Amino acid sequence: MPKIEVYRDALIGAIGAGKLSDDQLESVFPAAKAELDEPADAEGVMKVELNDTNRPDLWSTAGLGRQLRLYHGGEAPHYRFFSDATVRREHGERRVVVDRSVQKIRPWVVGFVISGAPISEAVLKDLIQTQEKLTWNYGRKRRSIAMGVYRADLISFPVHFKAVDPDATRFVPLQDTREMSMREIITEHPKGQEYGHIVADLPLFPLLTDDNGDVLSFPPVINSASIGAVQEGDTSLFIELTGTDIDSLLHTASIVACDVSDMGYTVEPVQIEYPYDTPYGREITVPYYFQQPQRASLREVNALLGETLATDEVIAALKRMGIAATEASAASGDDTEILIRVPEYRNDFLHAVDIVEDVMIGRGMDSFAPEMPRDFTVGRLTPVEEFSRRVKTTMVGLGFQEMIFNYLGSGADYVESMYDAADRDDAYARTVRIANPMSENYEFVRPSILPSLLGAEAVSGNAAYPHHIFEVGNIALRDDTDVTGTATRTVLGFLSADGDAGFNLVNSHISAILFYLGREYTLREVRDSRFIPGRAAEIVAPAGKKRSAPAVFGVFGEVHPRVLETWGIQVPCTAGEINLERLLEHRAGGSSKR
Repeated sequence: MPKIEVYRDALIGAIGAGKLSDDQLESVFPAAKAELDEPADAEGVMKVELNDTNRPDLWSTAGLGRQLRLYHGGEAPHYRFFSDATVRREHGERRVVVDRSVQKIRPWVVGFVISGAPISEAVLKDLIQTQEKLTWNYGRKRRSIAMGVYRADLISFPVHFKAVDPDATRFVPLQDTREMSMREIITEHPKGQEYGHIVADLPLFPLLTDDNGDVLSFPPVINSASIGAVQEGDTSLFIELTGTDIDSLLHTASIVACDVSDMGYTVEPVQIEYPYDTPYGREITVPYYFQQPQRASLREVNALLGETLATDEVIAALKRMGIAATEASAASGDDTEILIRVPEYRNDFLHAVDIVEDVMIGRGMDSFAPEMPRDFTVGRLTPVEEFSRRVKTTMVGLGFQEMIFNYLGSGADYVESMYDAADRDDAYARTVRIANPMSENYEFVRPSILPSLLGAEAVSGNAAYPHHIFEVGNIALRDDTDVTGTATRTVLGFLSADGDAGFNLVNSHISAILFYLGREYTLREVRDSRFIPGRAAEIVAPAGKKRSAPAVFGVFGEVHPRVLETWGIQVPCTAGEINLERLLEHRAGGSSKR
């Protein structure tokens, strides 16, 4: 979870609650899903851990202070510098002109200018921390979001965003005195070594310059040593963000703009001019408000909270979370709906349940009366869990090492890296996709364990061979016969990597696994583009008393060289997957031997 450092006095000032002890601070932190990690040191710096990655607006002194101030009755700030679909704020000469050359390199850029009192050490440190936390956690280590801060008084607008030859373009990077080519920067400069891999394989590299041709930065790697060297005492800054997802960039820009506004700085909009279409037109004045109103019925709120709240109580609770809410008539006519305007700095409302959660926090967790459970149950393991534990013991006995992986991932890993181009549309059609993911790295629920195993093998090339790894876990697939439209299955996935790995090896593993589990089976050849043609088979259970036809409960084979090359694996691999729930049913069908 994100952990931030804040000046204690600055945080208390942002809360506006007078003097607070550490105990008092700790008691109010739950309103922001936060907790005190370390009390203030001799310099007054304290560490706070945030327990929700869905609220990046809280990863700063200003954001955390804003939420706690609102919770204690403070008035919600009015940010009058936002443009939207109907209103465009004055931007003057402040423009960023995007060149078409970046469309397939790093297509999106947003930005704005701030001005006001000279930047202090505390403000500069907090701004840098915000930059690091947002780009590292929310921005996938600068892949999807990178942020740059520049001395606006040195910039001649308009700023130009373009893609250039990395060998011919040279400038002096931040924290260095040498003029270097962009190619040299990613190999020799410390920041280039850390982030250069993001762009290293691109034919052209992204570059930001002002109208005089002076370099601002090489995003997402490093600022220039002149315009990009922000110092204490600067009174005007240009803040820009580049990346791969425009909504994430606009949201991040909104967070930073609201933070600096709450610090007392003036936010001056900048117009971004694209030569290609965006969801919001070819000219966007940033900061830009793109959120849509959200709603929840009063019946939903009360049902989920187990309380009978009046409409005004719900609205008051949401106000303590900084959310403007109004009462509206439900379409059915027999209920009341709560309509909310999502704050500019938030983007975490995907469902009515998210509104209910804020009602719960805003009302106060301690306001809910505890209840004893009304149903008495005896806990026990489900049959599939008991069977899964038996499978794990069998795999360990066969010399496999157990792995545990995430259940969310990207389409690139789950589909593009696994299937031939002709099969990808069908593969995508079977996947469960998240409607509004935080990043493309967590956009799909995994439809198979095999990509996870290949990902582990891809980073294990230095370990002594052979490698035998497995996982017993869940996968999810589209299923129109289920009321939810999806089906979750418990699956065994396994992989072997070795110079001698072939069909005979994986076939022997299947034979051993099913022998020790007491299951009969037959094999039949299958075409699956993840495996080499002619060296892949389906595992089929014979027809039984409860089945009129054979049931397929697994697949295995030699992994196709195209798949191995995509993952960067240098040795042959065999792999397989068995649906344990179907295998358990096979015993229930009465056709297997003990």
